[in-house]
Amino acid sequence: MSQENPNLIDNPSQLNLDLLQHLQEKPAPFTPGEPLFWDDPHISKQMLATHLDPNTDLASRRPETIDNTVAWIVETLGLRPGDPVLDLGCGPGLYTTRFTERGLQVSGVDYSRRSIEYAKQQAAEQGLDISYRYQNYLTLDDAEQYKAAFLIFGDFCPLSPEKRARLLQNIHRALLPGGRFVLDVSTREGRMLWKGQNRWYVADGGFWKPGWHLVLEEGFDYPEQAIYLDQFTVIEADGKVSVYRNWFQDYNRESITEELEESGFAVESFWSDLTGAPYRENTEWIGVVARKSGH
Repeated sequence: MSQENPNLIDNPSQLNLDLLQHLQEKPAPFTPGEPLFWDDPHISKQMLATHLDPNTDLASRRPETIDNTVAWIVETLGLRPGDPVLDLGCGPGLYTTRFTERGLQVSGVDYSRRSIEYAKQQAAEQGLDISYRYQNYLTLDDAEQYKAAFLIFGDFCPLSPEKRARLLQNIHRALLPGGRFVLDVSTREGRMLWKGQNRWYVADGGFWKPGWHLVLEEGFDYPEQAIYLDQFTVIEADGKVSVYRNWFQDYNRESITEELEESGFAVESFWSDLTGAPYRENTEWIGVVARKSGH
């Protein structure tokens, strides 16, 4: 092993053990990790590959689930060809493509340059007229343009309370009067099934880094606030330490209703997913359809 990655064995002084000890401490909720994350040149490549893998639900849901979700949303919202809709966190365009094929006028926004470029390329190759933007949706300033907006696969949950409020204000402004907002959020029941493992491993290339690196994975639970943190401390062969944090705010019907109402939305219906499964207690996901109201 020392021949494969001598720095980890021969130069242990490069490891900042004080920092590692500090990183074992429970951080305050929504303390940020590495600022360059999903748009990181290496990580974004791995993310795109995971999005496009039809056999996993890690980044995007499987193709059959996406098909059913798009069909259910179009039917439930009564969308018609030509209706303008907004897909936030659109990734490589798996949903936007399907909405466009149903005749909708679709705009997609994502903060991964690699995913947006892939989506644009696919739209061009398929002759689909889709408006894509590389943009952080927290800076969205569209006003009264869309009949519906979508935020799918729990993208709402990793944001801090302040960022969630800002995003809801942006979406509210972007919707036409009476426009609908569709999202899904995770629950504590689901979190207990999906929470990260406390473990470590060494890899020669992987999701986080292209070369040799050590990954220390740890989960922190904040049950009173329904918050969970998956933290990944990545140590490269030269001793460089990077900390990646995935925060999750989990919900029940009351808590998501309260946040939506504070930003001028009226909840119309709850579901156990965005394919139309009826809402049940102890569901792992909550699908929500809300309407923009006066605000």
